[in-house]
Amino acid sequence: MIINSVELTQALAGGALIGLASGLLILGLGRIAGISGISGRLLSGRAVEGWQVWFLLGLIAVAPLLWWLVNGVPEILQQRPWPLLIVAGLLVGVGTRMGSGCTSGHGICGLSRGSGRSLAAVATFMVMGVVTATLTQHWLGG
Repeated sequence: MIINSVELTQALAGGALIGLASGLLILGLGRIAGISGISGRLLSGRAVEGWQVWFLLGLIAVAPLLWWLVNGVPEILQQRPWPLLIVAGLLVGVGTRMGSGCTSGHGICGLSRGSGRSLAAVATFMVMGVVTATLTQHWLGG
Protein backbone atom coordinates (compact mmCIF):
# COMPACT_ATOMS: atom_id res chain seq x y z
CA MET A 1 0.00 0.00 0.00
CA ILE A 2 1.41 3.35 -1.06
CA ILE A 3 0.36 6.43 0.86
CA ASN A 4 0.16 9.63 -1.16
CA SER A 5 0.79 13.12 0.16
CA VAL A 6 -2.93 13.94 0.56
CA GLU A 7 -3.51 10.83 2.69
CA LEU A 8 -0.43 11.59 4.74
CA THR A 9 -1.55 15.17 5.29
CA GLN A 10 -5.02 14.01 6.32
CA ALA A 11 -3.59 11.45 8.72
CA LEU A 12 -1.23 13.99 10.29
CA ALA A 13 -4.00 16.57 10.60
CA GLY A 14 -6.33 14.02 12.17
CA GLY A 15 -3.69 12.94 14.65
CA ALA A 16 -2.89 16.53 15.55
CA LEU A 17 -6.57 17.33 16.10
CA ILE A 18 -7.04 14.28 18.32
CA GLY A 19 -3.99 15.26 20.35
CA LEU A 20 -5.16 18.87 20.56
CA ALA A 21 -8.68 17.90 21.66
CA SER A 22 -7.49 15.45 24.31
CA GLY A 23 -4.84 17.89 25.52
CA LEU A 24 -7.33 20.75 25.82
CA LEU A 25 -9.76 18.49 27.65
CA ILE A 26 -7.20 17.39 30.24
CA LEU A 27 -5.80 20.91 30.67
CA GLY A 28 -9.17 22.65 30.68
CA LEU A 29 -11.34 20.25 32.66
CA GLY A 30 -8.86 17.75 34.05
CA ARG A 31 -10.74 14.98 32.21
CA ILE A 32 -9.55 12.17 29.98
CA ALA A 33 -10.94 11.84 26.46
CA GLY A 34 -11.92 8.18 26.72
CA ILE A 35 -14.42 7.90 23.88
CA SER A 36 -15.47 4.35 24.69
CA GLY A 37 -16.18 5.30 28.30
CA ILE A 38 -18.11 8.42 27.35
CA SER A 39 -20.20 6.68 24.70
CA GLY A 40 -20.70 3.64 26.96
CA ARG A 41 -22.14 5.84 29.70
CA LEU A 42 -24.45 7.55 27.24
CA LEU A 43 -25.67 4.32 25.63
CA SER A 44 -26.22 2.57 28.97
CA GLY A 45 -28.48 5.37 30.19
CA ARG A 46 -26.18 6.34 33.06
CA ALA A 47 -25.82 10.01 33.90
CA VAL A 48 -23.43 11.94 31.68
CA GLU A 49 -21.90 15.34 32.22
CA GLY A 50 -22.54 18.23 29.86
CA TRP A 51 -19.00 18.26 28.51
CA GLN A 52 -19.35 14.59 27.54
CA VAL A 53 -22.41 15.29 25.42
CA TRP A 54 -20.69 18.25 23.74
CA PHE A 55 -17.54 16.18 23.16
CA LEU A 56 -19.51 13.44 21.39
CA LEU A 57 -21.54 15.98 19.41
CA GLY A 58 -18.28 17.56 18.29
CA LEU A 59 -17.03 14.20 17.05
CA ILE A 60 -20.23 13.64 15.11
CA ALA A 61 -20.28 17.20 13.70
CA VAL A 62 -16.83 16.81 12.17
CA ALA A 63 -18.09 14.44 9.44
CA PRO A 64 -20.49 16.91 7.77
CA LEU A 65 -17.95 19.69 8.28
CA LEU A 66 -15.28 17.65 6.49
CA TRP A 67 -17.75 16.81 3.74
CA TRP A 68 -18.43 20.51 3.25
CA LEU A 69 -14.73 21.46 3.36
CA VAL A 70 -13.54 18.88 0.82
CA ASN A 71 -16.66 19.24 -1.33
CA GLY A 72 -17.84 15.64 -1.08
CA VAL A 73 -17.25 12.38 0.66
CA PRO A 74 -13.75 10.89 0.35
CA GLU A 75 -13.67 7.58 -1.46
CA ILE A 76 -13.56 4.58 0.85
CA LEU A 77 -12.17 1.36 -0.53
CA GLN A 78 -13.78 -1.45 1.40
CA GLN A 79 -12.02 -4.67 0.46
CA ARG A 80 -13.53 -7.10 2.95
CA PRO A 81 -17.01 -8.63 3.08
CA TRP A 82 -19.49 -6.77 5.30
CA PRO A 83 -20.15 -9.75 7.64
CA LEU A 84 -16.43 -9.95 8.39
CA LEU A 85 -16.30 -6.22 9.11
CA ILE A 86 -19.29 -6.48 11.44
CA VAL A 87 -17.72 -9.38 13.37
CA ALA A 88 -14.41 -7.48 13.54
CA GLY A 89 -16.19 -4.39 14.88
CA LEU A 90 -17.95 -6.44 17.54
CA LEU A 91 -14.64 -8.02 18.57
CA VAL A 92 -13.09 -4.56 18.88
CA GLY A 93 -16.00 -3.58 21.12
CA VAL A 94 -15.48 -6.65 23.32
CA GLY A 95 -11.75 -5.94 23.50
CA THR A 96 -12.44 -2.34 24.42
CA ARG A 97 -14.64 -3.48 27.28
CA MET A 98 -12.12 -6.09 28.46
CA GLY A 99 -9.21 -3.63 28.20
CA SER A 100 -11.06 -0.90 30.11
CA GLY A 101 -10.69 1.51 27.23
CA CYS A 102 -10.14 1.91 23.53
CA THR A 103 -6.93 2.14 21.56
CA SER A 104 -7.10 5.92 21.35
CA GLY A 105 -7.90 6.31 25.04
CA HIS A 106 -4.96 4.18 26.10
CA GLY A 107 -2.63 5.24 23.28
CA ILE A 108 -3.16 8.98 23.42
CA CYS A 109 -4.40 9.80 26.90
CA GLY A 110 -2.99 6.91 28.91
CA LEU A 111 0.53 6.90 27.50
CA SER A 112 0.83 10.67 27.74
CA ARG A 113 0.02 10.40 31.47
CA GLY A 114 2.58 7.63 31.97
CA SER A 115 0.00 4.95 32.77
CA GLY A 116 1.51 1.48 33.11
CA ARG A 117 -1.87 -0.11 32.42
CA SER A 118 -2.12 1.86 29.17
CA LEU A 119 1.40 0.84 28.19
CA ALA A 120 0.44 -2.83 28.66
CA ALA A 121 -2.80 -2.28 26.72
CA VAL A 122 -1.08 -0.55 23.79
CA ALA A 123 1.61 -3.24 23.65
CA THR A 124 -1.14 -5.86 23.55
CA PHE A 125 -3.01 -3.97 20.80
CA MET A 126 0.13 -3.71 18.70
CA VAL A 127 1.15 -7.35 19.09
CA MET A 128 -2.36 -8.60 18.33
CA GLY A 129 -2.60 -6.24 15.34
CA VAL A 130 0.59 -7.70 13.88
CA VAL A 131 -0.62 -11.26 14.56
CA THR A 132 -4.03 -10.57 13.02
CA ALA A 133 -2.54 -8.86 9.94
CA THR A 134 -0.09 -11.71 9.48
CA LEU A 135 -2.81 -14.35 9.76
CA THR A 136 -5.28 -12.63 7.46
CA GLN A 137 -2.80 -11.42 4.84
CA HIS A 138 -0.30 -14.25 4.61
CA TRP A 139 -1.74 -17.44 6.02
CA LEU A 140 -5.42 -17.12 5.22
CA GLY A 141 -4.87 -15.49 1.83
CA GLY A 142 -6.66 -12.23 2.76
